[in-house]
Amino acid sequence: MSKTIKPYKDSDLGKKEQVATMFNNISKNYDGLNRVISFGIDVSWRKKVVKIVSKNNPQQILDIATGTGDLALMMSQLNPTKIVGLDISEGMLEVGKQKISKANLSDKIEMVVGDSENMPFDDNTFDAITVSFGVRNFANLDKGLTEIRRVLKPNGTFVILETSNPTKFPFKQGYKFYTSFILPIIGKIFSRDKVAYSYLSESANYFPFGDTFDNILKKNGFINTEYKPVTFGVATIYSATK
Repeated sequence: MSKTIKPYKDSDLGKKEQVATMFNNISKNYDGLNRVISFGIDVSWRKKVVKIVSKNNPQQILDIATGTGDLALMMSQLNPTKIVGLDISEGMLEVGKQKISKANLSDKIEMVVGDSENMPFDDNTFDAITVSFGVRNFANLDKGLTEIRRVLKPNGTFVILETSNPTKFPFKQGYKFYTSFILPIIGKIFSRDKVAYSYLSESANYFPFGDTFDNILKKNGFINTEYKPVTFGVATIYSATK
């Protein structure tokens, strides 16, 4: 990524620490606000991710940047032996733990505080690894992808769901207006962190997508890379193997 976007431009903290602080601040109302901002379409996107993951019947799954555990909870229907949800934000994980406990899945899903660029797992541990709306928050994208490849088993499945930018009229212009003006206003009204949703929209606009991100995956050693834009290109699902 040619431009490093950070949540708090006046802070001396690194991006990693800023992202953790930001998500801790918005963790309590993140789920509800996220549904409003995405018009609930993000649920259908995650279902597509689960379908891709299901093809290889994974038993050990890692969900990076798991947040409040939405994708981890969805993947529990695949009946794996274990799902680990990793996130740098303790606040988001606490909300996720409550949801997992309510669903009686605490024995199936483990929530772990950790750094995606330095994970506490052995090489070749997981059959499948997912990241939904998290790779653009990595402080060092290449380092994060290299670490993911390390803990993924040979022939394991790697699936990313991330924001992207529509390229066709009028969706391109509409999306740009929505993310640049409407989304930050909604965030400022309903979130206790006034800059969080400005960061989320700005980082979405600058993050590489499509062929550019596909090439980044290949550069970091992934094979069989594919990607598919969803909902007019406002998000893209990438898949790859090791």
